[in-house]
Order: sequence, then structure tokens, then C-alpha cells
Amino acid sequence: MDRFAELKAAIKTAELVDAHAHNIVAVDSAFPFLNCFSEAAGDALSYAPHTINFKRSLKEIAELYGSEISLSAVQEYRANSGVEAITAKCLKAAGISTVLIDDGLELDKKHDIEWHKAFVPYVGRILRIERVAEQILDEGSASGTWTLDSFTEIFVDKLKSQADKIVGFKSIAAYRSGLEINTKVSKKDAAEGLNDILQAGSPTRIKNKNFIDHIFIRALEVAQCFDLPMQIHTGFGDKDLDLRLSNPLHLRSLLEDSRFRKCRIVLLHASYPFTKEASFLASLYPQVYLDFGLAVPKLSFHGMLSSVKELLELAPIKKVMFSTDGYAFPETFYLGAKKSREIVFAVLRDACIDGDLSIPEALDAVKDIFSKNSLELYKIKSASLSLDLDKMTGSSFLKIDDYSPTPVITFVRIMWVDASGQHRCRVIPKKRFYDLVTKNGVGLTCASMGMSSHMDGPADETNLTGVGEIRLIPDMQTKCQIPWAKEQEMVLADMQLKPGVPWEYCPRETLRRVSKILKDEYNLVMNAGFENEFYLLRSMLVDGEEKWVPFDKTPYCSTSSFDAAFPVFHEIVASLQSLNIVVEQLHAEAGNGQFEIALGYTTCEAAADNLVFTREVVRAVARKHGLLATFVPNYDRIQPNTWSGAYHCWGPENREAPLRTACPPGTPDGSVSNFEIKVVDGCANPYLALASVLAAGIDGLRRHASLPEPIEDNPDNVKDKVRRLPNSLSESVEALVKDQVMRDLLGEKLLVAIKGVRKAEIKYYSENKDAWKNLIHRY
Repeated sequence: MDRFAELKAAIKTAELVDAHAHNIVAVDSAFPFLNCFSEAAGDALSYAPHTINFKRSLKEIAELYGSEISLSAVQEYRANSGVEAITAKCLKAAGISTVLIDDGLELDKKHDIEWHKAFVPYVGRILRIERVAEQILDEGSASGTWTLDSFTEIFVDKLKSQADKIVGFKSIAAYRSGLEINTKVSKKDAAEGLNDILQAGSPTRIKNKNFIDHIFIRALEVAQCFDLPMQIHTGFGDKDLDLRLSNPLHLRSLLEDSRFRKCRIVLLHASYPFTKEASFLASLYPQVYLDFGLAVPKLSFHGMLSSVKELLELAPIKKVMFSTDGYAFPETFYLGAKKSREIVFAVLRDACIDGDLSIPEALDAVKDIFSKNSLELYKIKSASLSLDLDKMTGSSFLKIDDYSPTPVITFVRIMWVDASGQHRCRVIPKKRFYDLVTKNGVGLTCASMGMSSHMDGPADETNLTGVGEIRLIPDMQTKCQIPWAKEQEMVLADMQLKPGVPWEYCPRETLRRVSKILKDEYNLVMNAGFENEFYLLRSMLVDGEEKWVPFDKTPYCSTSSFDAAFPVFHEIVASLQSLNIVVEQLHAEAGNGQFEIALGYTTCEAAADNLVFTREVVRAVARKHGLLATFVPNYDRIQPNTWSGAYHCWGPENREAPLRTACPPGTPDGSVSNFEIKVVDGCANPYLALASVLAAGIDGLRRHASLPEPIEDNPDNVKDKVRRLPNSLSESVEALVKDQVMRDLLGEKLLVAIKGVRKAEIKYYSENKDAWKNLIHRY
């Protein structure tokens, strides 16, 4: 039995998502199309019939058409059949379900994007940014003198107006000025570049490097705002390209620019002949993806094989995508698809033989490379896109009514966490958000950081009132689609007095500032990860009254508890993965209906951001399943013999200590792998909690403090040697009042507000004994 029969079948039947192509034209001559696949650049007309590629392509097209293997026979078949019929034949034979078209390539008599929808279930548009800029300058040439600002405003508005109609942007900077893009190009240099272009006259052809860099950066900003990928031409191509400047390694300064760390970059054409360099970049930078169109099928078979193998030497399979780079002629789509199937099979077969992949892993790779990676990257609805073209003749068109791309974003939630640890948000219509709010933010009363858990108004002694306003400025690096409400996005916000000027009460800025002190003074960075403990509650009627009771009553790490809650956790974990939040493990906790999700560690700011999103996911998914998820702990949580850490001490692997050093088996010489801090609960503001830990650490470093002797027993057994931690909110606030370190490092005004909020809560809940029960709806 053929060991690779299943892999062959998967390759043969895979539906292909063509991630990069161009328009088909209304021309019946076959020769130009064959020329396209015989030479990479230059006027190759006289040499094309003598190349290996030409002969191979001619043979394969003749076999598809059932004609003699001659150029004249293929031309005759095309002329007799017509463009619609041969397009239907080629695309059906190719098995292409989705085509993403860059229609910025100027071709005579090319069909528009709508025409292509007759032949595949879904056609998306890739917007070429340089062509947009040229069209703007050509159309406005008679309207007066251009300035850089007037052009940029129109250019950005044009890109934004198209953002919901396209699946991505594309740049051909490599053709014009090379890939060493200056991400900090000055306005002066860009303006001079624009002037040079204007002096050259119409039709406009943008070649000035400074101006190309300027429009590229502006486009990348828009792409990041709308979470659209940016395709970048790399490696070989047209004859006006300087191959030395199209090496993708020139992009490193762009890829390392923190402003664009979440903007997904697709390197086209396998970056040939720089495939190893492209593979290296995709392995090193999470935002880099690879597309092997043009290299397949333009190279010899050995060239195609070695290129795809080199791409996969370092690059994750999840980042490599198929495309035909088909253009002008339907045969280019067919040949690109046919050779891609052959090459991917050969590469995966060899990987299985060499032991790099198992057969099941190779089968998964087929789906990833041919469709899944592209569907996810370009946010196209993942569904069966099979299309029956058997009955297509002449100019008839197939109507696709049941297919639509990912839901259109309609609203954006701007989120923040207040001094009491509550999540809050403002919801903005998408157009207003991207037109105005991304730059200017939205107004918010200063009282927002003085609100307690029982009242939406400023508490006494916070020094905050309803007078005064700040700006909530969205941090666009945190923007993401909401997994449980895909018509919406969410983004975390910084609190600023005005755009660019931080407000001293802002929790995110406080964490950022204290982290910077640790880095500047000691060249240290603290990473963090949160263990999320929460309760799942269900509603029931007791004597006609709604009561929220635990989801179950099973013990710690119960398998039956996890089985019962699995549908909830399956959706929670899938949602977190869609947000790129790493889940390390999950289990049932000791409390009735209590569970824990442990997240992977990362920088403090990212860890706090991840925690906010995780809480949102858990609550929303639970609500969808008819449950209530609450992060409220017991209000006497920090007690001896409950593993919560009730005494002022530390100890190696001591779960009764509030500070536990973890020394898991396998670490050399019992070395410490991480520290667990138990005194933070699910109602805390994560930014302020981490800022407090950092502040305490900085104080210890400044004083050259040493740890006391560890406690390697239950602290309750030696309580005469250790101090009790505060066992009430009142005692905690008293300790905070006396803490000069926190006041100095977190900020006097912020500490006053926090103390005022907590004092108001102490008073309210002492006077209203059952009011605490409402907190399950707040946290």
C-alpha cells in the first residue's frame, strides 16, 4: 500500500485560496501568457519558446484543453472557446475557491473584479498603495498646487474609505526604491520628494524614495488601525527592479519599529532568491508571513522545490501560504495551482521520509498552506467554498448568494480599568472611531478614577469630582476583534490630559512608568503571568427569588467538574487563542464552582492587558452559556491554612506563604524558575497590582535589602516568628496610608484616590451587610 496515498488524496482534493493574483484580460492569444512563465524579467519574447518552462507549460495546457502540443493548436482552442469558457475550465481544474486580486497592475482590456466572481465563490481585493497615490495626484493635477499635508490627508482618507471593501494592502516599494524603508522619514524630505514627482508631470509615476517611504508608513498606520495585512513585493519581478534592494532583510528596521509590531506583513514571491532570508524573518518576527506565488510555477521544478523547502526550513508552517500570482490569462492560475500541488506534495513527502513530520501532521500542513492560513490572515469566512462550473458556458454567470466574508465591524469598545478594579467601556461607531477617535480619543470625567464598587460617582477623600475632563486615547496596538461579538472590536485606552500628555491617575501609564524605573536604574525587566481564579454560578429560583448558586460542588482538580464545564472552557480557550493569549493550563479549584486558568508570562504591561481581555472573555462566554462568571473571591480570603498566604513570609514551594519560590523538578540544583505572589485577587486593577510589586522590588534594590530566612513549614505553626498580614480591607488601607514607598513610586494623587475609594467601600459594606452579594455582577 502506498504510504503517501492519503497525503496524495488530500493534496489532490484541497480547495485553494489564492492569496495574490491579478485581473484576467479579454485577449485570446496564448503566447503572451506562456511568456509570462518563461522569464522573470525583460523582453523574452524571442527566447521564450526555447526555455524549459515554456515547453513544460505548453504541454500541460495542451493536455488540459485536449489539443495537440503546439502553440498554434492551443491558440486555436482559445480563440474558438472564448475567455469565459477557458476561465471556467482553468479555474475549475485548478480547484481554486478564493482569489484575492491586486487590480493595481495596469493591463490592457482587463476585466474588473466583479467579472471574476462568476468563476469562484469569493473574490477579494488587494489595494496597491502606490497606485492609489498616483491616481490621486493624476486626478488632482488640475486643481492647484499640492502640499504634502493636503496630499496625505486625501491619501489616508482614500485608504480608510476602502478599508471595509478590501482584504489587505500591497506595496511595490521594492520595484521603485527598495525595501530599506525609513520609518522616520521627515516631512521635509517627503515634501521634496513630492515636488520632484510633480515636476516630472503626468501621468504620475512615483519613484522618489522619501515619498514612497512616507506613503508606505501612512498606509501601514491605516492597515494597523483596520487590522489589515500589508503585502510587500520582495525578491524577483519586473525588469525595473534592483534585485539588490529587494532582499527582505532590508525590512528589519521596519519590523523592529514598536509602532507596527502588530501589523501583519506578507512577503510575496517567496522572496526568491532570498528564500532563506525570508524564512529567517518569519521565524524571528511574529508579524511576518510568507507567500510562494510566482516562484511557483515560474522556476524549474528543482528551483520550485528548493525554494519551498527553504521557506519551511525556519518559518512555521502556519505562516506559509499558497498563491498563483496568476494574471492576465486564466492559464496562469491553472499552472500556478497545478505546480503548487506537485511541489507541496514533494516537500511534505520528503519531510515525512526524513522524520520531520508525521503523516497526520503533513495532512494538517496541506490545509494550512493551501487555505487555512490565508483564510485566517485575511479574515475570510472559513467554510466549504466548492463551486460547480460544469454547466458554465459562454458568458453565463454563477450567482453566489450564501457566501460572505467576516462580519463587517460596526462598533469599537474603548476599555479601561478604574481604581476599584472594575472594567468599563465606551462604545464608538466604527467610522467615527477611525476618523476622529484614534487620534483625539474621547472625553471622560476625572471622577472616573474616584468611583467605588457600589456607586458610580466620586467617593469622598479621593480629591476627584465631576469637574474636569481627560481623554481616553486608544492604544491601537491592543485593538482586536471581539471573539464573542465579531461585529465589534475592542481596544484598551490610556488616560491623558490631552493627546500625548499622560494623566497621573492612569493605571496603564503608572505601570509603564514604574517598569521604566526598574529598567533605567537596574537594567531589569519583570515578566508576569496571571492565574485567573473565578466562580461559575447558575441561576435558580428559591421561594420565588433568584439566587446564584455554584455551578457544581466537586473537589479540587475534579475530572467530572471539568467534563461538565468543558463546553464553556472549549469556547473560552478558543477565544483566548484568537486574541493570541497563551493558556498554559486550566483546572477545577477547591471552591464550589471555582475554576482556574493560568496564562503564559510576558512583559508586565502585556500581562495586565491579557488579564483584562481574559476576564472579558470568561464573563462573556459564561453569559452565552447561561452562567455567571465572577472573579470575586471570598471577602475573608487571606486566612491561615487556605493556601492564600496569611503571614508575612516566603518559602520555597510553600503554598501557605504569600510569596512562594517555584523550584519544579528538572530545574538545575533546585534553582528558582519563578515567584508566585498570592495576595492579589480577581478584583484588583492588574496594572496597579503589578506596579505595586515592581515598586516594592525597586525599594528593596535601592536599599540593598536581603530576604529573611525562608519559612519551610506551615507559617501558622510558627506564627510567633512571623507577622500576620492585614486580615481586613480596613487594615490594608491603614498599611497603605503609612507606605511612603508606594506614595513615592506610584504617585501621591493616585494613592489618595485609591485610599478614598477603599475607605468609601469599607463604610458602605459595614453599614449594608448584604450589599456585598451584588459584587458578583461587578467583577
